[in-house]
Amino acid sequence: MNKIGKFYITTTLPYVNADPHIGFALEVVQADIIARHHKFLGEEVVFNTGTDEHGLKIYRKALEEGKETQKYADENAAKFGKLKKSLNLDFTNFIRTTDPHHMAAAQEFWRRCENSGDIYKKNYRVKYCVGCELEKTDSELADGKCPIHPNLELELIDEENYFFRFSKYQKPLLELYEKYPDFVVPAHRLTEIRNFVASGLQDFSVSRLKSKMPWGVPVPGDDTQIMYVWFDALTNYISTLGWPEDDKKFGDFWGTKEKPNALQIAGKDNLRQQSAMWQAMLLSAGLPPSRQIIIHGFIISDGQKMSKSLGNVVNPFEIVEKYGTDALRFFLAHNMSPFEDSDFFWDRFKEAYNANLANGIGNLAARVMKLAEDNLEKAVRPEAAELPPEYREAMGKFEFNRATGYILARARAMDQKINEKEPFRLVKTDPEAGKKIIAELAEELYFIARLLEPFMPDTGAKIKKAVLANKKSAILFPRLS
Repeated sequence: MNKIGKFYITTTLPYVNADPHIGFALEVVQADIIARHHKFLGEEVVFNTGTDEHGLKIYRKALEEGKETQKYADENAAKFGKLKKSLNLDFTNFIRTTDPHHMAAAQEFWRRCENSGDIYKKNYRVKYCVGCELEKTDSELADGKCPIHPNLELELIDEENYFFRFSKYQKPLLELYEKYPDFVVPAHRLTEIRNFVASGLQDFSVSRLKSKMPWGVPVPGDDTQIMYVWFDALTNYISTLGWPEDDKKFGDFWGTKEKPNALQIAGKDNLRQQSAMWQAMLLSAGLPPSRQIIIHGFIISDGQKMSKSLGNVVNPFEIVEKYGTDALRFFLAHNMSPFEDSDFFWDRFKEAYNANLANGIGNLAARVMKLAEDNLEKAVRPEAAELPPEYREAMGKFEFNRATGYILARARAMDQKINEKEPFRLVKTDPEAGKKIIAELAEELYFIARLLEPFMPDTGAKIKKAVLANKKSAILFPRLS
């Protein structure tokens, strides 16, 4: 990835047919951590997220609730917009696929793929999972059902649609993966998608009959067809940059064919769409590919996939209301795997909160700032310091749990220093030596706060403010009983 200059990161866009859940909170918080880190490195950052509002399941959900589809989308998109405040997100762009500019950009993207000879029309018959909004082959099914949405019946589509010539891009995709060995992280996900592409690609449908599914972007030149939701939605990653009109912004942030720049983050159920389908579409349209794609796992609850029917869905707004934004952000970064499935249960959250925050960071800040306030005549003025190599490496590899582990280790070392040096006693017998240790602790606390800021922006800012004011702050993390 580039080290200076422009930086671009985007999440996937969640469908608006359900409330925000902790799985998407994980993704958007991870993206926010990365974006904040790159801002600290001095880069100009565009951080994109938003909502995916077209497709069959949105249309059906609006019908079910007796609402006009756009009104339904507006109401539910607003819920995702509230994540900005609730999770303290620093995104610059919030795109909706019903935005007029995005819809026009999707149509221009279609035209470019069509001009490349990669869009054609044919009759087809296929099994379809509305939950995934994807076609399913028999080999992808478990007991005749989609393994990701086993509660939904597969539907049979039998109609004439437009197709994208995916099969044409097997070799270019394999060459892309060869050129960038870190194109998909973690490495085993790159192996997975490489094997998928190497086994042969099937052209996929990119439209639906308007008479059956009228909710979507109209196909240019054919008012009987609507764009398939994935073809439309994927284009948001570039339409949000002002493409196709703003060539400079697009080139600065998305990058060029010689030097692609865009970082995407997605769940493991999006691996194929992000790292193969979308890349083939970009190549077809004559545009640069993405530079890197991070694939994270699912958050499960008590060993089971979250679902409303099981009653185990975890609401991020509920966690924030009870325990605060930074507590959730830190838990997602430190206690959830950056790449594999992780289990969320309330007892684990409370245990981690008390150990790492109430008894850890919070208690340390209180100890140090009480010593500083009582014994230092003036506040320390910490000098700017380089990020430690261990921290920088962990952040560069998106290993958020390792980066936060490094921070906690430094905090424990500070606690140990206080216990061993006993500056609270030393300052009475040797004031100069005691004050020197206390000043060192305050400077180290400031530095720890800086390392914390991508993960816990408010907490980091509060600690830094307390150090610079030489005043003990209010209790950061009350202990949970």
